[in-house]
Amino acid sequence: MRTLRIRTALPALAGAALLTGTLLSSPAEAAGGVVIHHVWFDSPGSDTGSNTSLNGEWVQIKNTSASAISLRGWILKDASNHRYIFPNVRIGAGKYMKIHTGRGTDTASNKYQGRRAYVWNNTSDTATLTKASGAKVDSCSWTTRDPSDKYC
Repeated sequence: MRTLRIRTALPALAGAALLTGTLLSSPAEAAGGVVIHHVWFDSPGSDTGSNTSLNGEWVQIKNTSASAISLRGWILKDASNHRYIFPNVRIGAGKYMKIHTGRGTDTASNKYQGRRAYVWNNTSDTATLTKASGAKVDSCSWTTRDPSDKYC
């Protein structure tokens, strides 16, 4: 009888392990939400400080849920606490949004911090996304400048 219980429990345990290891690999993705998807921390070419160069560094976020999410008051920051506070915007279900360092005209998929200096360190830094309440949503860290970007 004991052997029978073990045999019937094994498929359930294997299924739970598979679900936990594969489908729930990222808590934010498993729950459906906003994640930091890609960071381009070293803008292409020489760091001239031009607006084009500043906009060559960006953080791309993705909404992994099946519904639009309001980002109003959310904060994107680096390890030195340079902060970008999201205005009253929404990110659509399954959509991406890039937050550029320099100046530009905001669209649904591109936002601009309006800065005149670089934010993301080439050698090491951490991009952190928090809700307006301060609750951490996601983060992405890097420690090298080769290559110039990181998928998170």
